[in-house]
Amino acid sequence: MNIQANAGNAVPLLAGRYRVLERIGSGAMATVYRATDELLGRDVAVKIITRPAPRGGTAGESDDEVKILARMQHHGLVTLLDAGVDRNGPGEPRVYLVMELIEGPDLKQHLTRGPLGLRHTAQIGHDLADALAYIHRNGVIHRDVKPSNIMIYDYHPDDTRMRAKLTDFGIALIAEAPEDVDGGLLGTAAYLSPEQARAEPVTPASDVYSLGLVLLESLTGKVAFPGDPLQSAVARLFQDPPIPADMDPEWKTLLATMTAADPQDRPIAREVSLALYEQTTAGRGRHKVDPSIIPVDEQARMAAVHEYQVLDTPPDGAYDKITALAAKLFNVPIAIVSIVDHDRIWFKSHHGTAVEQIDRDPGLCASAILHGDVWVVENAAEDPRTLSNPLVAGDFGLEFYAGAPLKTRQGHNLGTLCILDFAPRTMSPADMSTLQDLAALVMNDLELRLENRKTSKPFRPLELGIGSCLQARAGVIAP
Repeated sequence: MNIQANAGNAVPLLAGRYRVLERIGSGAMATVYRATDELLGRDVAVKIITRPAPRGGTAGESDDEVKILARMQHHGLVTLLDAGVDRNGPGEPRVYLVMELIEGPDLKQHLTRGPLGLRHTAQIGHDLADALAYIHRNGVIHRDVKPSNIMIYDYHPDDTRMRAKLTDFGIALIAEAPEDVDGGLLGTAAYLSPEQARAEPVTPASDVYSLGLVLLESLTGKVAFPGDPLQSAVARLFQDPPIPADMDPEWKTLLATMTAADPQDRPIAREVSLALYEQTTAGRGRHKVDPSIIPVDEQARMAAVHEYQVLDTPPDGAYDKITALAAKLFNVPIAIVSIVDHDRIWFKSHHGTAVEQIDRDPGLCASAILHGDVWVVENAAEDPRTLSNPLVAGDFGLEFYAGAPLKTRQGHNLGTLCILDFAPRTMSPADMSTLQDLAALVMNDLELRLENRKTSKPFRPLELGIGSCLQARAGVIAP
């Protein structure tokens, strides 16, 4: 198949589904196109990877590698929607990856405006280290962690949280191959680890080193090893990256260990993620969370939140059906499936509001997860627990809240299914039971998705028979 930019409808559908529209990026081994998913009617990014035939292997090995990547789903990774191997054209088979199309800038573009500062660097570093820990657990090494492979999104100068996603798994597809077809080094010279510069076998520690250089550049605004590719690659064989003497001591220690010359001296990605989580907590300032709304099992609870890989995932019809049903059954204007992150409450599904997240404090879902059952505030303006809450006393005018926790099998509350109203309401025991049933549907679907990832089975979104399974309860809902 011959893919040409701007060919429109003259271009055959890739895999019988994706119509290529225009080229939006290219590199030594891959070209990225904007395309339309004809089946779902949405724009996507299609990456075509040109790779040599497997060394000593079979064409089937390409399919196996693609299947591994197709299972990579994490809030810190650009979502991979589909993947395959195109064998219709001349020459060697070409791997194609279909990814979510992110319109925002990459980190390289952000850094042209200047350094990010400690807090924002810790926030994106936490996302990226968490993503690397995830792919490393799944046997994948990225090999090319650099600012242009890091997408920044939902960012404004006054945001409480800066977020990042790691993209470009083209190099990760080249399993056990430290050199490219021309004998050159895989990766980008300015961000190579010393072992990559020596063309030695690459391990997860190489990704940690590269991430260390990215974080150092984010804080200083300067590339640690500038110059032409050869000069840059050779420099790290003789010196460590320069870390400013006046940098925060904790940052100096973390970056020095991440960029240690010996891979054995570097922390694993999971340890980096935890260290940066502590940095984001220390740097919250005015957004610091009230200790009274932090559960005693917070560390284990947050580990569960990340395990279910739901944060910052695209909209999902299964959950939207549940929030729409909840709003209808309870006759309320707003229903939300929320996930309580360490410093915010993120809305996986939000019916009746365009808001996608709020700070953890003053969000009422942060209080709701402290309880094992439905947490209800029937008259918020008079309830001592909420009367001074900004959502109640301010312009939003919240008067009623009820949230049923999303409880895992291990007993951790990820967030809530909650309903809101701008007038006081009562909530009967039957009402609370119905809200719990709806929350159980959300949690059952999350459990199914987690189990399917663990067993590597293809996942089909749960077709919730919510109309039939809850119609019998509709008669007990309070008007």
